[in-house]
Amino acid sequence: MKISSRGFTLVEVLVALAITAIALVAGLKATAALTSNAERQGHALLAQICAENQLTGLRLARQLPGVGDSTIDCVQANLGLQVTLSVRPTPNPNFRRVDAAVSEAGVQVLRVSTIIGRN
Repeated sequence: MKISSRGFTLVEVLVALAITAIALVAGLKATAALTSNAERQGHALLAQICAENQLTGLRLARQLPGVGDSTIDCVQANLGLQVTLSVRPTPNPNFRRVDAAVSEAGVQVLRVSTIIGRN
C-alpha cells in the first residue's frame, strides 16, 4: 500500500506561521523605533527654534543681559515647551555666558549655550 503525500503537514504549517510571526514582530519593532526617532527629532527641532528665539531676543536687546535665571513658556506646533535662560558672568566683564535649556514636561530636550557681548 502506497501513501501519496499531498500538501503540507500541520507541523510544517505551524513552523511557517511561527517564522512569519517572528518576522512581523521584528518589522513592527523597527517601525516603532523609526516613529519614535522621528518624533524625538521633531521635538528637538521645535526646542531649537524656541532656544534660538530667546537668544536672538537677548542679542537684539543690544545691552548686556543681567546675571540670573529666568523661565519662559514657548509653544511651537501645539507643543508646550519651557525655556530656562541661565545668564552667568565670564572673566571678561564685557561678556556673559547664556545657557538656554529647553524642556518638555520637566524633561530636558535641548541645551544651547552662547556668549553675548556688550554692544
